[in-house]
Amino acid sequence: MVGVAQLVEHLVVVQDAAGSSPVTHPMGSLKRPCTARFRDMATIEKSDSRLQVRGIRLEQFTIFYNVFEGVIAITAGLIASYVSLIGFGVDSGIEVFAAVLVLTRLRAQFYGGDFDETKERRALKLIGLTFFILAIFVSVSSLRNLFFGSTPEVSEVGIALTLLSVLVMPFLANLKMKTGKQIGSILLIADAKETRLCAWLSVSTLAGLVSFYLFGWAWLDSVASLVIAGFAIMEGREAWSGELVCDDCECIGKCTC
Repeated sequence: MVGVAQLVEHLVVVQDAAGSSPVTHPMGSLKRPCTARFRDMATIEKSDSRLQVRGIRLEQFTIFYNVFEGVIAITAGLIASYVSLIGFGVDSGIEVFAAVLVLTRLRAQFYGGDFDETKERRALKLIGLTFFILAIFVSVSSLRNLFFGSTPEVSEVGIALTLLSVLVMPFLANLKMKTGKQIGSILLIADAKETRLCAWLSVSTLAGLVSFYLFGWAWLDSVASLVIAGFAIMEGREAWSGELVCDDCECIGKCTC
């Protein structure tokens, strides 16, 4: 697991380009009790610029990995007639959409100095919407699987893929959360929470696949996924209202709430 963490960090740590002096305008920070506030800041230090580049690289990696994950999950799910695995692949598509939103705004701020509070709030609401879509899709798929699902086939590919995601996604979520707090990016923090939920969905899907492989239980991941759907609704409400609860506000150090 340490090796996976080092691999992800290696993929997102980028050196400053020679002669590059981008204008950056990170968003406001958070404080417990957290009410996220958008604010335009002056030109930041070079170290913070590198952190913003790291945020961009994290979102690029998120898009790449989730496209890879989604294609394999949906293909393996169709072959094995495993509804939960197909749903896992669709969730990857939702994560890609959220990551594209965050990447677009981060690039606009970093390379063009384009800070627009209206655009930031709109993007945050769209991320909140992806939480709701995720919750609805997971709930419908889980209930359908519980009451009307047919007996699927064992999917070794699905087990290997979800195991990889269980290792990668938590580290990716933590890196996003840490970087988002350091640069005061509400959007990056919101996307980190979505990645964290996707990590838990990976755990529930893996548990379902393994329990079906060992004991023939096809219901376990559906029950676990319903719990995750409840958390998705709570996170979606926070993102939609523009209020995000951070886990450790002491580490931010830039709060003006």
